[in-house]
Amino acid sequence: MKIMTVVGARPQFIKAAPVSTELRKHATEILVHTGQHFDANMSDVFFDEMRIPRPDYHLGIGGGGHGDMTGQMLSRIEEVLLREKPDWMLVYGDTNSTLAGALAAAKLHVPVAHIEAGLRSFNRQMPEEINRILTDHLSGMLFAPTETAVRHLSAEGITRNVHQVGDVMKDATLAFLPQAKARMKLLESLGVAPKSYALVTIHRAENTDDPQRLRGVVEGLALLPERLILPMHPRTKHRLHDAQIDLPANVTVIDPVGYVDMLLLEASAKVIITDSGGVQKEAAFMEVPCITLRNETEWTETVESGWNTLVGADPDAIVKAYKSLRIPSTPISAFGDGHSSARIASLLLA
Repeated sequence: MKIMTVVGARPQFIKAAPVSTELRKHATEILVHTGQHFDANMSDVFFDEMRIPRPDYHLGIGGGGHGDMTGQMLSRIEEVLLREKPDWMLVYGDTNSTLAGALAAAKLHVPVAHIEAGLRSFNRQMPEEINRILTDHLSGMLFAPTETAVRHLSAEGITRNVHQVGDVMKDATLAFLPQAKARMKLLESLGVAPKSYALVTIHRAENTDDPQRLRGVVEGLALLPERLILPMHPRTKHRLHDAQIDLPANVTVIDPVGYVDMLLLEASAKVIITDSGGVQKEAAFMEVPCITLRNETEWTETVESGWNTLVGADPDAIVKAYKSLRIPSTPISAFGDGHSSARIASLLLA
């Protein structure tokens, strides 16, 4: 069997690592990197340290508007599909790369398998929400990470070939966390001890592209007593500059880090403040309280379990959530047992 996998963004590299390992035991995988994340710190380092096979095709499509980017990806992925003639197209998550891969395959009658199917934030202002919905309705096999995701699909009339398999990011976290905890020199270089700082990530367009929301987030961070470590996403850096917003003195900016270093920063933080879907989950996996800079989340299980609090971009809400931090009494259990990748490979190859 030949499976063509399309990735393009940092979270997809993480998800692909354990799945590709399982698939390649019994099938041929053609890996296509669209180039959506093209910075070396956002892309190359993940392939190196997670031992992801090098892409068979690197399309180099990064930057530009949603329509331009997705259109270029659609055209180039179609060319690869016609050349490779795979049995399945495999896509991950909710990026423009996801939608382009699914749409190109569906138009050529190549069946689509979607990992992380069924996620819904119910906010169609988010481009990711549009990508999720369309990809799920184009897919012939849907791998849902949670029971909630299965229910969302059923509510939209999608019940055939839906499989609740758990979350592949949990597979990756469990596999790489021991390696991360051996890298304490990173904390030493930053001059912080475990549980003495807050880790911050900001990259979602809803925050970075809205100067009022971005200013609200920064004002909230300035009111926190902790030292804050912020791996700076390129988009965030540009938007802060464009909006003439200065970061407060308690924020230490560092360059984007690789996956293993990020796991260390997450596991060692007192609290994580983020607008990333993946980081919300990783915080829960590692039992670190999370404050999410969004008004809603597709990962509702993290909130229901008590590990995550939604605050939007309201400075007062950020401070209130920080002052109310608590450690839930039970670990989160909604995301499976860390063997999701093996289940996906078995179902797909069958």
